[in-house]
Amino acid sequence: RMGKRRCVPPLEPKLAAGCCGVKKPKLSGSGTHSHGNQTTTVPGSSSGPLQNHQHTDGNNGRENVSDLTLGPGNSPVTRMNPTSGALSPLSRPNGTANSTKNLVVTAEMCCYCFDVLYCHLYGFPQPRLPRFTNDPYPLFVTWKTGRDKRLRGCIGTFSAMNLHSGLREYTLTSALKDSRFPPLTREELPKLFCSVSLLTNFEDASDYLDWEVGIHGIRIEFINEKGVKRTATYLPEVAKEQDWDQIQTIDSLLRKGGFKAPITNDFRKTIKLTR
Repeated sequence: RMGKRRCVPPLEPKLAAGCCGVKKPKLSGSGTHSHGNQTTTVPGSSSGPLQNHQHTDGNNGRENVSDLTLGPGNSPVTRMNPTSGALSPLSRPNGTANSTKNLVVTAEMCCYCFDVLYCHLYGFPQPRLPRFTNDPYPLFVTWKTGRDKRLRGCIGTFSAMNLHSGLREYTLTSALKDSRFPPLTREELPKLFCSVSLLTNFEDASDYLDWEVGIHGIRIEFINEKGVKRTATYLPEVAKEQDWDQIQTIDSLLRKGGFKAPITNDFRKTIKLTR
């Protein structure tokens, strides 16, 4: 990611896109440091809105898709490449920063998403503005449910949005308007997990294999069998969670993007990939 390829800005303005697959497709074959994404995850609570939460120890947002998850007692548990030291905002929040050591994403962002969803479902006024930065970033909000953390909704944008309004908007869009799922309900709140992903360091890849599983999020652009340009996106953790290799991930993305013809290696070479 830190190579000589040119960085490109966030893609289409105000583009909403799903980030994940719904089920684990039965793909043959087998199946890690992540670029282009910071993610933090917190589990739900049945205790109602979290407007007065004080997650002072949850401010260690993390890069490289090593989720920061609040475990029992709300003590943060980090997985993969935990980063120590002081945290400060990325220097260029438009998605083209070169630094990967400065983290922005925090557990409080997920708590804010829960607040927004809870207040919407119960008809309460929206929660007060949060304390975390309101700098603009491309972002995704992901909802999962149950012990096995089944995907329940995931939508985001490649346009840099101010975080306060962006998280509020995509909290509800991903929870209520993901066409793959029915809208979330009050009864599901205690079983939910929320992830917030901030996208950074967009780069043009040299070809469809110029990325690494578990490290890069990828967006592909291709011309379908009807001659129509289509796009599809996976966040960095998706391929790793599904135990896919690069070819399986690309083929899954093509199907997700609506490509119905047989997938050949020659066709894969026509894909434009951004990581």
